[in-house]
Amino acid sequence: MQRGKVTGVTDKPSEEIMEGYSVIGKSVPRTDAWDKVIGRAVYTEDIKLPNMLYGKILRSPHAHARIVSINTEKAEKLPGVKMVMTGKDILPVKYGIVPFAQDEYGLAIDKVRYVGDDVAAVAAVDEATAAEALELIEVVYEPLPAVFTVEDAMKDGAPEIHEGPKVKNNVSIQYRKEFGSIDKGFEESFHIREDVFKTHGQYHAPLEPHAAIAMYEPSGKLTLWSSTQIPFFLRHNLASTLGITEDRVRVIKPVVGGGFGVKIDMFSKDFCAAFMSMKTGRPVKMVYDREEALTCVRGRHPSIVKVRTGVAKDGRIISQYIDLTVDGGAYNSTAPLIITLSGYFAMIPYNIPNLVLDAKHVYTNKYANGAMRGHGAPQMRFAVESQMDILAADLGMDALEIRRINALEAGCDHPAKMILRSCGFKESLDLAANAIGWKEKRGKGNFRGVGLGGSGWASGVNNMSHIGGGAVVKLEKTGGVTVLTGAADIGQGAESVIAQIVAEELGVSFAKVRVIAADTDVCPLDSGTFGSGVTVRSGKAAQLAARDIKKQILTVVAKNIGGDPEHLTIKDDYIWQNGQKKMDINKAVKLVQYADIQVPMIGRGYYQLPAKEPTTLLRDNGDISGSYSFGTQAAEVEVDPKSGRVKIIKIVTADDAGRALNPDQVEGQVEGAVMTGLGHTLFEDPDFDMTNGQARSTSFTDYKLPTALDAPDQEVIHIETDDPVGPFGAKECGEGATIYTAPAIVNAITDAIGVRINDLPITPEKILRALEEKNNKGRKEA
Repeated sequence: MQRGKVTGVTDKPSEEIMEGYSVIGKSVPRTDAWDKVIGRAVYTEDIKLPNMLYGKILRSPHAHARIVSINTEKAEKLPGVKMVMTGKDILPVKYGIVPFAQDEYGLAIDKVRYVGDDVAAVAAVDEATAAEALELIEVVYEPLPAVFTVEDAMKDGAPEIHEGPKVKNNVSIQYRKEFGSIDKGFEESFHIREDVFKTHGQYHAPLEPHAAIAMYEPSGKLTLWSSTQIPFFLRHNLASTLGITEDRVRVIKPVVGGGFGVKIDMFSKDFCAAFMSMKTGRPVKMVYDREEALTCVRGRHPSIVKVRTGVAKDGRIISQYIDLTVDGGAYNSTAPLIITLSGYFAMIPYNIPNLVLDAKHVYTNKYANGAMRGHGAPQMRFAVESQMDILAADLGMDALEIRRINALEAGCDHPAKMILRSCGFKESLDLAANAIGWKEKRGKGNFRGVGLGGSGWASGVNNMSHIGGGAVVKLEKTGGVTVLTGAADIGQGAESVIAQIVAEELGVSFAKVRVIAADTDVCPLDSGTFGSGVTVRSGKAAQLAARDIKKQILTVVAKNIGGDPEHLTIKDDYIWQNGQKKMDINKAVKLVQYADIQVPMIGRGYYQLPAKEPTTLLRDNGDISGSYSFGTQAAEVEVDPKSGRVKIIKIVTADDAGRALNPDQVEGQVEGAVMTGLGHTLFEDPDFDMTNGQARSTSFTDYKLPTALDAPDQEVIHIETDDPVGPFGAKECGEGATIYTAPAIVNAITDAIGVRINDLPITPEKILRALEEKNNKGRKEA
């Protein structure tokens, strides 16, 4: 794996960019690294409580059926079974991420909507007994017709998956977003073309399966340990479905072994564990097996994207119309967000003065799809970036040059009213192209090719009321620092970066900072991990809290040594005045203590993105994020014309993530994002029996993930843009780099074989078929 490098729009070396910083910009080891390496990290499944019961969920064997009756008597009589619950036992309260799109119960009440839907739950003294009890539950179903494609689901007379006047032809959410005038734009266009692109689903496949442990106390307090990305959202959904107030619910996030969006929703393991603990008075643990963690949670939305684009003679985009249809599966989950975000992120990284998005989220009788790394943008960018290459070829232009002509820049007047305070996209194009050898390798044929893909992404999305983040920083009399944050570290290193931010702002060494996170009773409110907002939102809150303490300390020290607090600073555990050390931080804390000021000192911070609120996405235009990352990926591939197999030789990512607070962590996030995108492009494809909706990809044996043997050489180029919003100029880095991997690879494959494939994944069979059609066409023309 090739190491990355740091460059900037000023082309300053890393050391000069980071001059004056002691902690920020350094690749310090992660705070959780040692615990994970030696196996000391505690995940939800590792927790054992006295008198604990073990839960299992009975799942539907039908894709669509009414529940006629459920008989639990035999299961209840099995020795060791302490409780059996069904949908008839619970409150008929629906839950979900977006309030107006809530359509799911803790357990199915009236009918099931996919193979694997939650029907009943059991709590027993051990897992074996719970599993045996499931076999004894007798369910009578009335099978109903099912639909497994969006085309079938939208036909007149198709089975209704969710009944109601608002759901016509199984379209759960419909959305139209318009910027400018596309009709006028198409009239002014020199060249217009229309293409259709299709993308498939993808499992998140985190190594840690979903798990929850609930403990209900006689006092009426419910504590839930859960492998979640959003503890405060989970608390809200849990309280509403259980019919209790949020102050009676405490959610604690232990160490989480990956999420990528699949641990945003509340699942039946959370609800049923809590419900059965409240009824039995004993702790209840529920852990999904691998099949459940793949096929009974969420996935990436398959999509059909129709793109019609008009361009000027010089390649400038004048007008664009996009028709997007996504397969939502059985439930909405984050349905409104995927179709709205797709529209907004069709608007970057290129200047498109006239654009219309018509989008539909459609129910089908498969597992529900939800948020996954890039949430809607990978599907959209695959289509648009593929068509950019096609348009360049139509006009006789270079694919790099057409992107440069249309590239957005900082401070531009954006049609959707996004405020681009920093933007290194144009630089990323040039740097990625140069690093991959664009001029030397493009268009050479011989089954080797290079390709580009570009995009932008939000550093947190300002689209709902629960979008801020708070932090509390405590400075102990010994000089140690404790940070309380609601941020949810799911493996991306959020706690380490927050510790770096606090250490830098407060002027203390990194080793002195300890982070306590994601406990809803102890930590301040935070949105959790979604939309790539943790570093900017939670990091900024922590920075403000540290700044609050620093102000208190320097006020006291200034009185002691004389001078203006504004002329004092803290750096490397010392108080400095006019470039001279005055005292160490421990002595300063003692001065505070002698001044009868509370010790430990407390600093508080709260941060909300400086974007329009409410930017509803569904109605208003507006700045949906405080800052936006940008980047370009360049891929070099080799295709075997006999087998159709693709070898990725190298991928370069030139990434504008603002200031790299921890370069190694940024590289790790980018490299992991590339592998997620590579898997989606070439390997991963959840397989279903389209006659009955049964998932066939139920384990890592039959779901093909890329391995280390498939990992290409990677180069990561950091573009330092010093964004004015994020802490110390940082922006997001872990999600945006997934978005442009597919088009970069597919455009490179097209360059290598001379024929384009518009539907993912790009399999050897599709390549051989495309080559055969190309050869047959050539023979006919000859």
